[in-house]
Amino acid sequence: MCIRDRYYTPKEVAKHNTASDCWVSFFYEVYDLTYVIQKHYGPEVDPIVKAAGTDITHWFDEKTREPKTFVSPHSKILEYYLPNGRYLHIPPAEPDSSWSNSFTTPWWRKKKLCIGKLTRKVRKLRVINMLTKDDDVLEVCSEESMNEILDRYLQLNEHAASYDWKRLGRPLDMRKTLDENDIPDETEEFLMLNIEEDQYIPAVHLYYKDDLTVS
Repeated sequence: MCIRDRYYTPKEVAKHNTASDCWVSFFYEVYDLTYVIQKHYGPEVDPIVKAAGTDITHWFDEKTREPKTFVSPHSKILEYYLPNGRYLHIPPAEPDSSWSNSFTTPWWRKKKLCIGKLTRKVRKLRVINMLTKDDDVLEVCSEESMNEILDRYLQLNEHAASYDWKRLGRPLDMRKTLDENDIPDETEEFLMLNIEEDQYIPAVHLYYKDDLTVS
């Protein structure tokens, strides 16, 4: 289990899609593999670089969380499932004296590479500033507390912590999630009514406190 509690959206992971900045997700955990790629740069990391910024859960067995294997219809022997080609720490199909198995732990088991978790549900939230009249839509993770959502909003307003956050006039508990603050995700209900998701986005209102101390 990843020891870091921060959540990321798929869009955030997708931004890190190069050899010099490589993130992937699998089993709802996000891994920064940049160091691994730089340390082992060569053909064995090319399949990982090709998958940079994407979810690679399908590379692994759901039960063992190890790379998938299958019985080849041609050779009738057990082989690894390698959609992008053989990658780092996977042994070659044929004996190869140049392949080193001196590593102790393959990269997919190294929890120190895990930088957070992939959200199971992305939600949209309108943040309406009653002082400036700014009206912004944020993409947030359903698991995030309001304080974590506030951290996201800091990119748009560095004084975000100097406001009271309310929903329909009711102060929000910043330690709780949207759901826990009685702001449910009603996306499915609206889609069933053929109402586009963007036509109804729940809103919270920000009311200015006494000062504008930079957070």
